[in-house]
Amino acid sequence: MNSIPGTAPVTASLDDPLYYLANFRFVLGWVCERHGELLTAAEQGFVENFEAMPQPSQALLVRMVMRKGELFRSDKLAYAEIGDTQRAMAPLVEAGWVDANPALALDELFRLLRLDELRRALAKEIAAAGLSPKASKTALGEALLAQESQAKRLSEWWPEADAALAGVRIVRLAVMPWCDRLRLMFFGNLHQDWAEFVLTELGLQRFERVELTPGSRAFHRREEVDAYLTLHRLRERLETGEPPERLVADVPTVAEDNAWLAQRRGRLLFRLGHAAERAGQEALALALYGESGEEPGGQVEARIRRLRLLERLGEYRQAHTLATHAWTSSASEQEAQALARLMPRLCRRLGLAPPSHEPEIVPRRMDLSLPRPATPSVEQAVAEHLSRPEAPVRYVENALVTGLFGLLCWPALFTPLPGSFFHPFHSGPADLYRDDFVARRRERFAACLARLDEGTHGEAIWRVWHDKHGVVSPFVYWEGLDEALIEQALVCIPAVHLRACFERLLTDLKANRAGLPDLIQFLPGADGAEPRYRLIEVKGPGDRLQDNQRRWLAFFEAQGIEAVVCHVTWQQDAVP
Repeated sequence: MNSIPGTAPVTASLDDPLYYLANFRFVLGWVCERHGELLTAAEQGFVENFEAMPQPSQALLVRMVMRKGELFRSDKLAYAEIGDTQRAMAPLVEAGWVDANPALALDELFRLLRLDELRRALAKEIAAAGLSPKASKTALGEALLAQESQAKRLSEWWPEADAALAGVRIVRLAVMPWCDRLRLMFFGNLHQDWAEFVLTELGLQRFERVELTPGSRAFHRREEVDAYLTLHRLRERLETGEPPERLVADVPTVAEDNAWLAQRRGRLLFRLGHAAERAGQEALALALYGESGEEPGGQVEARIRRLRLLERLGEYRQAHTLATHAWTSSASEQEAQALARLMPRLCRRLGLAPPSHEPEIVPRRMDLSLPRPATPSVEQAVAEHLSRPEAPVRYVENALVTGLFGLLCWPALFTPLPGSFFHPFHSGPADLYRDDFVARRRERFAACLARLDEGTHGEAIWRVWHDKHGVVSPFVYWEGLDEALIEQALVCIPAVHLRACFERLLTDLKANRAGLPDLIQFLPGADGAEPRYRLIEVKGPGDRLQDNQRRWLAFFEAQGIEAVVCHVTWQQDAVP
């Protein structure tokens, strides 16, 4: 297999009772062909031995892999297409892929046994805790799970288990680390799983089909796979509440030539730094923020939080030195906005003259006092109040501008460059938020934006709308873009305004895709007047502008695009 054409089907028909096995085998073949040299002898042996297994055993293993967790009751593993699952299980146990008598922690026992079973299995522990034999599962858990206990086999927890459960066994799947690694090498991430095949076959999601060559792969060295898995597990441990100081030593180093993995490492360092700051470990937080911000494509949030923490700790000189360096470098809009607020405060503390900068633009304001609506949506209430047949208002938020951008620039976004697409289930290019994403496609984006100068952008947008409708895109929210909205937008929004907005998106796709105004009012014009529009950001009582919204509003003001902030108060209910 030298390549996978964009039209090639990759999902098994759901009419096949063993569709999931066919999909799993597809992944195994794909990974072995494209990443075979990254597999150990044991992992290659797993793939080879899997193919030699009886089909019912293959199917049972895949059923377990695709379910949640690694522990299963044998009476819950019943599948008509497999038949006798006890017989199918035997080769898996013999191969060491399933542990037929695993050690179980007490919390695992609680998850696997029913209440009546728990009462019998833990009768001694329940009595020793002074609990009623009829206590609820919640009460038992609150009393017993807090106690220290070692993992034990089911027969040790409950000597009569075999007879009481009529031969039902608890088994542990032992090959999940291998299967997770194979899944990672296929998808290039761990947030996608086997359900992608089923959802696609059901037609519930459709992906753009691009040609995939053997060179289109997520990983080129085994060390990269190892680092990804380690970063993923560290994030899971952090989310379960493990303290950051315990995790820091396990953060892996990443090769300098792998920018996307370095960015992933930087995001973890930022999360660890944030957790350390919340725990009052300022020195550790500063170190982690510093390392995160200095990674290739370093985390802007980390640099900003580091400066704010230094300011809070009274380290004004160090904060000023770092802020000055950032101020004079090529800071992003997000960072420049934060520095513009921070630098004057630091300079006052140090008795220095603040650097000159453009004052922040105060957005235009509109005030409305409305009856309290039945719907909780303040945006919808304003839209209904302002909308007129000759000047309709639509609630679009981030869907319209980014959607038109996604439609016009579809060919550039889905260009199959190396490192962009490496499996058939991409919602967008894998390098979308990497620093060189736009640079690698500059000519392609330029060709798409040139249609705005030529006046052919509407034709291009409509063609993609019809040809790709429903295909997953990182910028097109199909449910929020109906034909009437697109038609009104193309009539009322000048091409020069669209180009300006699209160019701003391209300066920072991740930061600038959000923060756009809630509403748009179309003013198609009458009696020879030019069609126009205005953008409306809605703020209910107590709400205020976010930083990304302020940046967009300042941009609109600079471009001569009409945009207002509508501040809403609710009229008092009439007194009877």
